[in-house]
Amino acid sequence: MAGIDGRPSAEEMLDRVRREAGAGARGRHRVYLGIAPGVGKTYTALEELLRRKQRGTDAVIGFIESHGRPKTIELARSLEQVPRKKIDYKGVVVEEMDTDAVIERHPSVALVDELAHTNAPGSKHDKRWQDVGDLLAAGITVISTVNIQHLESLADIVENITGVHVRERVPDRVIDDADEVELIDMSPHALRQRMKHGNIYPPERAERALDSFFREGNLIALRDMALRKMAQVCEQDLEDYMHQHEIDASWSAGERVMVCIDAEPQSQNLIRRGWRMANRYRTELLAVFIATPRWASASPEQKRALEDNLRFAEDLGAEPIRVQAGDVARALMQVAHEKNVGSIILGHSRHGRLHEMVRGSVVQNLLRLAGDVDVHVVAERDGHDH
Repeated sequence: MAGIDGRPSAEEMLDRVRREAGAGARGRHRVYLGIAPGVGKTYTALEELLRRKQRGTDAVIGFIESHGRPKTIELARSLEQVPRKKIDYKGVVVEEMDTDAVIERHPSVALVDELAHTNAPGSKHDKRWQDVGDLLAAGITVISTVNIQHLESLADIVENITGVHVRERVPDRVIDDADEVELIDMSPHALRQRMKHGNIYPPERAERALDSFFREGNLIALRDMALRKMAQVCEQDLEDYMHQHEIDASWSAGERVMVCIDAEPQSQNLIRRGWRMANRYRTELLAVFIATPRWASASPEQKRALEDNLRFAEDLGAEPIRVQAGDVARALMQVAHEKNVGSIILGHSRHGRLHEMVRGSVVQNLLRLAGDVDVHVVAERDGHDH
């Protein structure tokens, strides 16, 4: 915070020193995490950017999404904006952040709105959070925004609760690796009132939103997710602080969580469930695929699907493990014992009763071998994991 004499805060001084040092120091990343659209993330970020500018910090707007909101547009006019890059896509000119121009301008701080945004084809990166990575690597401190429904690990829960498939997502590690995360909160009732008063969307769009995504139950659930995420951030910050200052918390390393995956789409929901469990336990996540001899005859499509699932697991911070074995249950238990696994998550077998009688069920065999390892069997319902 700034001192009472109006001098720059320690954080702002650090930003200046990093820029002046020119030694390739990475920029700091502050993320404003919103419980839902319309809570004021962009406006808060603009206020922070203006405050820094008024204290002498070289601050610019890399990109903002004003959504036509008058107060946001008015506040943005008081700050320098780096010209956007125009991209011709299917006869339509689309404006995106000019990442190279921001780096060339090289401010101390840049505001980059909506981390989960998908860039137009022809852009340097597919996603805006990747552009932010370039700015940070160039030594530029970034203030950014994102809503809780865009976190990859929560995509299945958000869809099940709201009925809305969120296409634009950001890997959780982008938030987890941020230097600062600040929650932009608002009660569901207050947010719905803002919507009714036309402060978020035009009247006709607001009415539809209030009956769909912005139902009070949905907002309560989203707020709960955001508060839980912030609790995880605070726990990690405390743990880091205690380690840095050699404070003994008497916390033992937690047993790992293991997810058994294959080439099926359900694997990604299992990975999300495993990620959430691992975060609750403050432990690591393993994603394990057992390649039986039959896998050698898998189709190219199946092999691509498996690679997609393994990459997805890596994006959520899981350690991918491949094992060749004939007995799936025994191979899983061997990995569990070698890697200190306390919980195993796997999907319900799709094989029929006859197959189980002849060859046995992986689930049943695993339960028989599990011993003191917890086994969580997740049923697939209507294509979704509940």
